[in-house]
Amino acid sequence: MTRSELTEITVVGDDDTGLVARVTTLLFERGINIEDLDQAVRDDLFRMTMHVDATGMAGTREELRADLDELGDDLGVDVRVRFPDDRETKRIAVLVTKESHCLEQLCEAEDELDAEISVVIGNHPDLQPVATEYGIPFHDIGDEQGNADEDELLDLLGEYDTDLVVLARYMRILGPNVVFRYEGRIVNVHPSLLPAFPGAKAYRQAKEAGVRLAGVTAHYVTTDLDQGPIVAQRAFNVPDGASVETLKERGQPLEADVLLEAVRLHLNDDVSVHRGRTELRDDAAEVATAENEADGERDADAYQLGMPAELDRATPDEPTDERPVAPPRSDD
Repeated sequence: MTRSELTEITVVGDDDTGLVARVTTLLFERGINIEDLDQAVRDDLFRMTMHVDATGMAGTREELRADLDELGDDLGVDVRVRFPDDRETKRIAVLVTKESHCLEQLCEAEDELDAEISVVIGNHPDLQPVATEYGIPFHDIGDEQGNADEDELLDLLGEYDTDLVVLARYMRILGPNVVFRYEGRIVNVHPSLLPAFPGAKAYRQAKEAGVRLAGVTAHYVTTDLDQGPIVAQRAFNVPDGASVETLKERGQPLEADVLLEAVRLHLNDDVSVHRGRTELRDDAAEVATAENEADGERDADAYQLGMPAELDRATPDEPTDERPVAPPRSDD
């Protein structure tokens, strides 16, 4: 059974003893098998995410939700249950600041994603016209300095029943209270080839470091800044003497491209996280390396996680250390 076929249960709240035991005991009593359990504590905030097989459980889904809600109230934590077939069409919330290129690319590709962009949320009002153009509700949750109200953000994500949060050049760090509730379901794009140049002003960092190759990275968001599992990357050459503005001009189209790629991978359940790094599903990897014989372009369902396939063909395959070892010489 794949992870997409399992029920996800998330527990978030103040850290306390006995939380894990109380929840797992309830599931055991209802005949629910825990396939995967991950827990963490950050800033005294506890998070536990479980993927469970609830196909043979005792009782109904409504009864399980009610029992977990009651237990959550007793423990003072927030418990959420997501069954794999709760909704056929996934809902995306896009978080933005002032740069429009990633948002526009996502909106243009919405029909191809088999998902609905249900809301655009900004910490500035600048991109409301873009959302309005595509008929998507827009909410501004920032103050005059762009500081976001994360309680309002969580309310909106719940109101729009969000499956995937996409940070389309959202220039604010999400706190644990948000990340823990949507961990593994928040995709960000960063303008560098992570792990190089995390944080702010990545293009400037790249210029000051004198790199000859720069790039962009789409990754899952964790509570560690720009250190989440990498989904896809793109690279570009840095011309001699290039300005920061030149790097931005070369990087921004790739930001939009790689973010869309990561969203497709996630929505199609073609990527999984194992021990802190992403892995392509076997059949997805085969599609990603297949070329369209008709026109030489990649298939609509294929993925380009890094540089184009042409680069592989141009990469030297020798010399390497893998060469035959001469047999020992005979003494006679």
